[in-house]
Order: sequence, then structure tokens, then C-alpha cells
Amino acid sequence: MKPELHRFHGGLRLDGHKAESLAGGLRQASLPRQLVLPLKQHIGDYNKPLVDVGDRVLKGHLIAANSSLICAAVHAPTSGRVSAIEARPVPHPSGFTDTCIVIDVDGKDDAAEPQLRDPSTLAAEAMIQQICRAGIVGLGGAAFPTSPKVSRSRQQGIDTLVINGIECEPYITCDDILMRTDPAGVLRGVGYLQQILAPRVTLIGIEDNKPEALAAMREALLRAPLANTEIIAVPTVYPSGSEKQLIQILTGRQIPHGQLAFDIGFLCQNVGTCRAIAQALEQDQPMISRIVTLSGDNIADPGNWEVRLGTPIRDLVAQAGGYRHAERAHLVMGGPMMGISLAGDEVPIVKASNCILAMTRETIPARPGHHDECIRCGKCVEVCPAQLLPQQLYWHSRARAFDQAQEFHLFDCIECGCCSAVCPSKIPLVQYYRAAKSEVRAARKAQFKSDRARARFEFREKRLALKKQQDEERKRKKREALQRKRARPGQESTVEADPVQAALDRVKARKQARRDEPS
Repeated sequence: MKPELHRFHGGLRLDGHKAESLAGGLRQASLPRQLVLPLKQHIGDYNKPLVDVGDRVLKGHLIAANSSLICAAVHAPTSGRVSAIEARPVPHPSGFTDTCIVIDVDGKDDAAEPQLRDPSTLAAEAMIQQICRAGIVGLGGAAFPTSPKVSRSRQQGIDTLVINGIECEPYITCDDILMRTDPAGVLRGVGYLQQILAPRVTLIGIEDNKPEALAAMREALLRAPLANTEIIAVPTVYPSGSEKQLIQILTGRQIPHGQLAFDIGFLCQNVGTCRAIAQALEQDQPMISRIVTLSGDNIADPGNWEVRLGTPIRDLVAQAGGYRHAERAHLVMGGPMMGISLAGDEVPIVKASNCILAMTRETIPARPGHHDECIRCGKCVEVCPAQLLPQQLYWHSRARAFDQAQEFHLFDCIECGCCSAVCPSKIPLVQYYRAAKSEVRAARKAQFKSDRARARFEFREKRLALKKQQDEERKRKKREALQRKRARPGQESTVEADPVQAALDRVKARKQARRDEPS
């Protein structure tokens, strides 16, 4: 029986611009001369380098990790020698630099010896540990570490596993090409998630503008069936690829305010993440590469490439024939709606790089220009898929009234950009919301540190006060014991005399003896 599809509020129908990057199939990007690997390529805590300058590394070697729960390890994408551990530009709209491990590639592509085990014989916890060691993150763009998400979902109990094959933003086709070329790998990863989580049902959502991917995935499922698994064609409406919206489309259920998907029995994973899980469990292959869409109106040969992490974007652009207009180039990582502008093409491909758009400055200006004042037309409310009041959020964010912004559910905003796209005043609404969220997070972090410091201070004060009280109690008991001894001079006491008082008595006796001597 075909599942009933549901609608979410708002959304937009956008021009796809997908055909350009799909024409050439999936290509393998060549190795650059140098790889630049940021220590942090995920949401969560920073990694620490596990190599030194001068070390030779092999493909798959662990080079950075952290024992923190929310973290994803970094591995060497190929063999070479570590030439530097230093600050380099990373994907960030401000040109932000961060600590990176730089590897001079030797061209041999020598790999570390894999430790192969049969995944079907592994316990769920062992599979999660393998996913953790592989450094896998969500490949839909958010880059949240996969292992803690799967582990938490297993603890909570999952009723429905949702596999996200939606690419609702224009230009992005990396998941489409993956499902066309390796549908069996995707489904094997889905099977391993089912082995870990034991969901009641698995729903694979793919947009109806991907007929080739739908056909390939359905054929692969017929060849290797998975229990209670359904592939569903989803209407092409932006942002149907967002987790909350996709769950609502497939099941009709909404994630309540302040809760996450696994709180109500759902786990959502991207198709690329599923294939990475299969590679980690079957081949002991860590996340060292990913499929990247390179497209836009300013690239000579748009397409999809399997790219080693750390490859500078300029090297990938060169393999795609270069820019059409180099002097007018403007780069975006991600799609035109939710992507971030890049300061230059020297930044590397990272785990979150699902798409690199090479646009002209006229198409996507580098910085938001002047905008008119809000005319309260209400178009932003009509298209908001999270059913928020973008107008009110804008006023409170602009006025830095962050408490009021949170009352209007600021953190429920998924930053899809629908409101900005339809605003007749050209107000960069999402930028205001992002800035407000950053301010609130910074204030919360500072408050947490302050509360923790105050708690430590109060604990220290209590500890010192208790020590002082205990010392005074010991002295009191000692004085009482001495008083009891003096009260019974004929009775031998086992209480030891006060040495200080005894010394004072001896000094007093000597002085008295000197006074009594005849002159």
C-alpha cells in the first residue's frame, strides 16, 4: 500500500539548474600536490593533531581526533608527508583561518592495512564504534557526527528510519549522481542502520524530479530487499530536504518545539552518509573523500566529482575547465539558498562541501547591499516552512531584543532563506537570524562559564569553612581532654599533654628559678 504524502506549510518552487552538472556522470578528481585538512570539519568539539611535522602518513591513517562525544576524527586522504600544522583559510564567509594539517602528496596513494571484519557478525555497539572511528558525519551539509546521533537514537528507540535522498536546493546533484551510480552501496548502508536500530519501518524519500535515481534505487531494492522498506517519490518543493519537513511529508507528524527527531521515534540520515557507513563497515574505509557538485553560471564544465578531502577548490575548478569570467568569480559552498560565500578558492574541500557554486558577482553579490524597510506585506509568513513570524523575528533581531526573539521561536528557524527570497524590500532576513542566534549562543556559553566558576568558588568556600570547623572541633576536644586531666591529678591519664603548654610551663619555671637564685 502506497504511503499517503502530506504537505508542510509554505515553501517555494525553484528553478532546478540540475541538468548541467548531471550530463558528464560521476568523475574522479585527480590528487592535488598538497592537501589542507582543517582539524574541525564537523559540528562539535575540536580535534587534536596526532601527527607531527615531518611524519609520513598513509591513506586512511588517523591524523586528528578527540575523545569528546560530539566529534569526528580526521584521516589522511592519501599518502604523503606532513609539511605543516598551521592556520590556513577554511570555508567561512569572513575568510576565517583555523588550524589545519598540511600534507605534501607523494602521488603513490599508499594505503594503511585495513582491518576487515564481517559486518553481519558485529554487535550494534561495535558497529557504532566503527562508524565513530571512520569519522563519518552527515553529508547533507550539516556535518553533524553520525555515531553519537545513531547511538542516541538507539538508546531512545527508533520507530521510523527516514533516508533523505532529497536535494531541494538548485544546482546540487551530488546525491542524485550517487543514487544513480551506487544504489546498492546506499542500500547496504541502510541495511546496517536497520541492523543497529531495528526500526519498525524505513522510508526512503527521493524527489520526483530524479526519475533515474528513483529507478536505480527501486531496482537495487528489488535485487537485495530490505525488510519493511519503502522508496517514496516526494514532490519537488523547497525545502522538502530539511529533516523536519521531510518527516512531515512522509508521515504527517511534526516535531514539537524544543524536541529533536529521535525524541519522537525518528532518525533521518542522508543517502551519502549511508554509503559512507557501508564503506566503513565493509572496507574499514574512513571518510577521506566525498562527492562534490561543481556548478554555476561561471564554471566552464559543471559536473560531479569524487574528491579527496583537503583538495583546494582552485584545483577542482581547474579540472572543470576554470572560470568563465575569473575577474567576476564569486564562490559559494552549498546551494544558493543556504550556502555560505567563500573569500577565495584557496580554501579546501571539507566533509560539509556538498556543492561548490562558481557564480558571477552579479548573480550572487558578495555582500548584501542596501535594503528598503519592511513594508509588512506578510509574504515571508506565507512561505515560512517552520510556520514562524519572520517579520517579528526580524524586528527583534535587529533591535538586539534576543529574549523577545526567542519567544517567537528563533531557534526553530531552519535558515532555509525562503523569507529572504520573497522579500520585496530585499532584506537579508536570514543573516539577521543567524547573527541573533550567534549572540544568544555566545551569551549562553558565557553564562555557563560564569555559573560554573561561581559553583567552583562556592564549593571552595564551603570546603574551607568545613575544614575550619573541623579544626576548631579538634582543638575543642583537645582542650576538654586537658581540662579533664587537670581535674583528676591523682589519676593517671592516657591523654597526651599539650606540648605547647608544657613548653610554656618549662620556660616559666626557668625564669622563676633564676629569680630565686641568691645574688
